[in-house]
Amino acid sequence: MAEGQTKILNNWNGEMTEMSSFLPAVAEELLRDVKKAYQETSQIPDDLLLALKFVFGPSALQALDLVDQRSVTCLSSPSGRTVFQVVGGSGRLYACYTSCHYCPCPAFAFSVLRKNDSLLCKHILAAYLCQAMGLSQQEAVTNQQMSDILSGKAGRGT
Repeated sequence: MAEGQTKILNNWNGEMTEMSSFLPAVAEELLRDVKKAYQETSQIPDDLLLALKFVFGPSALQALDLVDQRSVTCLSSPSGRTVFQVVGGSGRLYACYTSCHYCPCPAFAFSVLRKNDSLLCKHILAAYLCQAMGLSQQEAVTNQQMSDILSGKAGRGT
């Protein structure tokens, strides 16, 4: 991990906090700018939309579509574990892990991990954008449901 890179996570109060990350500092700064602009105006200005497209490529528009469609749900369990479930364009659920910057979708495996030509897929970017904008749906699940989700045995919790 490069020095100076940070990651945005939700703390117990739903506020953005910083920790070590896999995203470049420019991407983190952009997400902070999106958060600030959205808090002030309830929209993302054109200059930030262009910056999202520049930094994240085609994933940006696709991720914003997922945000608009309310396709992102933050699941949390009594044990304190959280995972973002994102409904993809095909209707399939993807469990996205912002804590380790991972999505199990084929695009993440190919474009991010194998070819290394993209920072992330549309699902994980949608989760980051929902965190920044405070737009993810919240859903409580049991510890057993979370365990099933984390092990890939289950879809949406309740």
